[in-house]
This record gives sequence, C-alpha cells and structure tokens, in this order.
Amino acid sequence: MPAKYNKIGINYNQTRKADPYLTEQLIKHLNPKNDGLYLDIGCGTGNYTIALWKKGFHFIGIDPSIEMLQKAQLKNKDIKWHIGTAEKTGLTENSVDGIIATLTIHHWRNLSRAFSELAYVLKPVGKVVIFTSSPIQMEGYWLNHYFPKMLKDSILQMPSIDNVLAVLHSAGFKLKAKEKYNIKPDLKDQFLYCGKHNPELYFDENIRRGISSFSALSNKEEVETGLENLRSDIDSGKIEKVIKNYENDKGDYLYLIIEKS
Repeated sequence: MPAKYNKIGINYNQTRKADPYLTEQLIKHLNPKNDGLYLDIGCGTGNYTIALWKKGFHFIGIDPSIEMLQKAQLKNKDIKWHIGTAEKTGLTENSVDGIIATLTIHHWRNLSRAFSELAYVLKPVGKVVIFTSSPIQMEGYWLNHYFPKMLKDSILQMPSIDNVLAVLHSAGFKLKAKEKYNIKPDLKDQFLYCGKHNPELYFDENIRRGISSFSALSNKEEVETGLENLRSDIDSGKIEKVIKNYENDKGDYLYLIIEKS
C-alpha cells in the first residue's frame, strides 16, 4: 500500500484538493476545539489536514507514504507529519481529542487492529469521523457500466458497513450517526466518483492518476475500452440513459460519526 501511494503521490496534488463543503462537514461532525489536538489518519498530501489547520484547529497528519508526506511537508511545515498507519500510529494513549479519516478505511489492512489503535490514542470523550463509501453505494455508480472489473475490484476492497460496525463495537466504539453524501457538481476533490455529473472528467489522465482505482486496480485494456465506449455514449447522448439507469437513493458516500462507548 505505501508503494501504491508513493506512485500516486507524484501528481496527487494536481487533482486532489480539499473540497470546501466536505471540509465544513468534517468540522460539523468532529466539532473540534481550538485548544484540542486532532489526528488525520491516512492524511495523504495533507489537503484536509491543512484545510482544517487553516480554520484554527491543531492536527497531526499520519500516512504510510513518504511521497505523500513530503508533499504535505512542503505545503505546511507547522503541522507534524509522521509515517504510520491506522494499525500503528506511534502515538501515546489518550493523546488526541478527535480523529478524521477521509477515503482511507479501504486501505486499512486489519480493521480490528486499526480501531483498537484509534481507541487507544483517542481521549475518552473524543470522536472519530470517517468519510468513505460502502460496497452497496459503489454498486450504484454508473462507472460500473464502463469499467466493470475495476469497480468490482474496488468494491471487493471496501469493507461493508456491517463489518465496520461490528469491528468498531468490539474496539469499544459506538456509532453516533451516519449521514449520506451525494456528489455535488462543484466538487473540488476529484476522487473516484467525481465525474458523476460530468463524465468528461474521466478523460483527464491526471484525474485518473490521482484515483487509486484507476491507477492501481485497473488494467490498461479495460480503461481504454471503457473510455472509448464512454466517449461514444457521450457523443450520441446515450450516456444520459446509462446514468439514469443507475439513479438510486443510497447516497454516493457517507460519514460515520463514532464515539467511545
């Protein structure tokens, strides 16, 4: 996994930027205090870490990729950036007031160990806010029509919400709230389903390179064929029917707001 993101990290900042709306949602759910210390686990190049720091909140950024952290360091030298994982943060017991994890839980190799570690470093009244998607939500992406194997592999690595809930309860957490998120047309962070409303985005190689599904789980032939079919459907107008066939009320992503039991 570090090797994967070392590769992605080379041009990651070109397309992966902190989205203002998502940043505000993180603040709403985490409810951080100006005198607290917070952890961004799987921080990548620190886009959301820095966005929250600019709002006056103190954060530590932890990621397994040295390439990502070097870019984060260049953007903000006042934040402490550390190599680590959700399973092994290197932090001391009860050392942080809250934790955010954005689009990273599917990279955790051992969910049970990860939640136990987060419970260990989190203070008794702290919160964990996870922004992720579920397998059921991902099955509703129209990307399945054009890149079926890539999406299948992406869905397979995404833990089910039932599994996440079972593991977090075992680690001493409880789910306080769950909130669905649907992609907005003005999304600034170009992650997997960023092109929900604008399929043209997927023809940008830089955008695909910043998405782990395209850069690490796809094969060249499927991507080329999928893009050819997507272009044909956009030009003919068929894309509208494809998108409509995938409309659902499950949400595209979701927030899990978690507290210690």
